[in-house]
Amino acid sequence: MTTRNACLALDAEDSLAPLRAQFALPAGVIYLDGNSLGARPVAALERAQAVIAQEWGDGLIRSWNSAGWRDLPQRLGNRLASLIGAGDDEVVVTDTTSINLFKVLGAALKVQDGRAPQRKVIVSESSNFPTDLYIAQGLMDLLQQGYSLRLVDSPEALAQAIDQDVAVVLLTHVNYKTGYMHDMAALTALIHECGALAIWDLAHSAGAVPVDLRQADADYAIGCTYKYLNGGPGSQAFAWVSPKLCDLVAQPLSGWFGHVRQFDMESGYEPSKGIARYLCGTQPITSLAMVECGLDIFAQTDMLSLRRKSLALTDLFIQLVEERCAAHDLTLITPREHAKRGSHVSFEHPQGYAVIQALIARGVIGDYREPRIMRFGFTPLYTSFTEVFDAVQILGEILDEKTWAQAQFQVRHSVT
Repeated sequence: MTTRNACLALDAEDSLAPLRAQFALPAGVIYLDGNSLGARPVAALERAQAVIAQEWGDGLIRSWNSAGWRDLPQRLGNRLASLIGAGDDEVVVTDTTSINLFKVLGAALKVQDGRAPQRKVIVSESSNFPTDLYIAQGLMDLLQQGYSLRLVDSPEALAQAIDQDVAVVLLTHVNYKTGYMHDMAALTALIHECGALAIWDLAHSAGAVPVDLRQADADYAIGCTYKYLNGGPGSQAFAWVSPKLCDLVAQPLSGWFGHVRQFDMESGYEPSKGIARYLCGTQPITSLAMVECGLDIFAQTDMLSLRRKSLALTDLFIQLVEERCAAHDLTLITPREHAKRGSHVSFEHPQGYAVIQALIARGVIGDYREPRIMRFGFTPLYTSFTEVFDAVQILGEILDEKTWAQAQFQVRHSVT
């Protein structure tokens, strides 16, 4: 069995371990929820203070020019691009994941309406993140053009669901519940063979696993920056569109930041060339500026190194849970196969919610998703092997002693 000393040795050999010092992690906490909200970079506080005190306080309106506020979405997009296999001037950091999905799904349906108007089906998974399905449903209701949503219950059912009626396939690369990771290149090729377009949600991929949108020949991608990219709570999301498709249509949220001549103040809309047309309204600069602090840390490493450590951390966690907690009713729902695993691990337990609350009370922060799913995220930038060992020991104690049965851990919070 793996010992704590063995984990300490792994930490001593870890080339990524020095990056942990660039995060403000509270003492006495083992943070295994970076898949939901990334930890704060130390530099983020100073950056926010500079934006508020100097750029806003002293620069005032001038900072749209002097501090580069106007071009920040594109500049951050260029910095993020290398993490997802995109090129320069192909990504913008702006708005929310939900809003960006509305934009790219609307654009994709418009492209398909010009090519093959008989295609009226959007394919996704029933286990996709709910906001993705809600946005698709809302857009279909808005368009009133006979679109339908076809949901499959397993990755294996996707091939059969994609046929000549399908306009768009909307998939999350790494499933938010199970951590299952799709083969992006293979599925995109299948989608294209059937004449459909592929939209990839990278919320649990960007900064967690290597992604190569260009190599996969993807069509559209969206994702958030507040998970593995550590941009801060509710920080701006991103959008990417294949250069082959970008200028074919205007996205439906045609706000003034996407206009080709923004300050001509024309009454008619004319979209910018390239990804800038996927901008919409005025940017929330204070929040947007902090995204760069997380990207600064990624610039000090590479995704292959991060992926190696991620797999080592998740392998260790699975092994230790199965050794230490073998007597308890835990079911692993995350793939063991590396090629199919993201950077979080999920176990089912009949009292999953209460167990997570008991863990949080002991300083081990994971989270819970219905039904019965306990999620644990492993962020290679700041998670250590010794923390994994200690977290599993605490989990074992909670299960052995049935600490989760205490009344305080049965109370449901609004955010789980």
